[in-house]
Amino acid sequence: MTKLLQEVFNKIEQLNPEIQDAIASRLLTELEDEKKWDSSFVNTTDEQWQKMADMVKQEILNGDITPLDDILEVES
Repeated sequence: MTKLLQEVFNKIEQLNPEIQDAIASRLLTELEDEKKWDSSFVNTTDEQWQKMADMVKQEILNGDITPLDDILEVES
């Protein structure tokens, strides 16, 4: 275990049990989500990646895109 993770666990131990369980639940959910994403990426074939890239290129050519500035807040 890393020092940083140990530090986090030490701090969590000082919290009341309800908060500890809430944090544990969120961490378990996050770990399961990471596992699913890892599995999805590992199992994606070169053909699937190419198909996705072709779809994105076609959407760009068709103008079916939303500029990032419209999605993200951009500081002036």
